[in-house]
Parts: sequence; structure tokens; C-alpha cells
Amino acid sequence: MKLRLTIAALATVTAGAAAAQDCTAYTAESSFDLEEPEILAFYDCLKDQMAEGYAAEGDPVGSVYRDWAVTSTRPAVAGPHGERLLQTFANDIAADQYLQFAEEGFVMPAGSVLAKESITLSSQRGAARPGPLFIMTKLDPGAAPDTNDWLYAGVQPNGKVMNVQQSFCHDCHIAWDYRDMLAYPLEEVRIGQ
Repeated sequence: MKLRLTIAALATVTAGAAAAQDCTAYTAESSFDLEEPEILAFYDCLKDQMAEGYAAEGDPVGSVYRDWAVTSTRPAVAGPHGERLLQTFANDIAADQYLQFAEEGFVMPAGSVLAKESITLSSQRGAARPGPLFIMTKLDPGAAPDTNDWLYAGVQPNGKVMNVQQSFCHDCHIAWDYRDMLAYPLEEVRIGQ
């Protein structure tokens, strides 16, 4: 009897692992070649795992960001962040301004926090998997003049805090200095566009 239960349990675990692997199978040459149904399938497959992983160590953003305003209809590849699929969430302080997707002439209010989920796509591994949660926090005026008062941070898929060099992130975000360093989601997926 114990042998049958062990075999049944093993078969269930193996089937569950195979199903999880199937939904993350990735064979495209480039993430830019993915169609919307494929992107949605990856996200549906991984979204719960991402949320649980980012919250695993109690990170204050990783634990709550899913309660914030989502800023796009689905994840998309924008190019930065290593050609990952990205889905951005904005806290209550950030949401009103951010969701206007203004092109210039504004500064985000202090206390604004943006959390960007990422899905890493690897043709070498043949799989999609959770990537880091990238976080931007707008500080009080003058608090971080070298980064236009933005604090860049990140959480690994296992909940561990990333060691982030502020200059590394800011050197990319400076390309959007005319809109307070914000690189919005692609136009075709923006909420309300």
C-alpha cells in the first residue's frame, strides 16, 4: 500500500513539474519575436511564483506591489533591462501622474514608487523564468542629487535584496531626463492609451 502511495505521489510531482516546464518553454531567437498570446501565457504561468518569490524575505515593496495600479495591459519587451518582459506597478502616490504618460515638464511626487516585474527569457535554457523586481523610489527634493532624487533598488526572484549601483541604473534612465527619468511601458500596452 505504501509503495502505491509513493508511486502515485511521485507521478503527481513529476506531472506537476512537467506542466510547469511546459508553460515556460521558450524557443524564440529574440524576445522581440514573441506574440501577445505567448507573452500572456508566460505571465499567467509565472505571475504567482514571481509575487511569492519577491515577498519571500519580507521586502516592503516586494510584499505589497501587487496591490498597486498596474500600468499596462500585459508585460512587454521595451529593450532595457536585458530584453526581459516587464510589467510595471505604481503605488498610490505615483499612479495619478505616472498613468498620464506625460512626455515632459513634470516631476514625480516624493514617495512615488514604481515596481517593475520581469521575466527572463533564455533560448539557451529553453525557458522563461522570473527575473528581478526592479524598483524606483522618488525621494524628497535634494535627497539624491546625483540621480535626480530617484533611489534604484531590486529584489531577486527568491526575495533577496539586490546590490544595485545607483549610477548603473541612472546612466540609462538619464535618457528620459525630460520626463523625470521615466521609461514608460510600450505605447501599445499602456493602460488608457
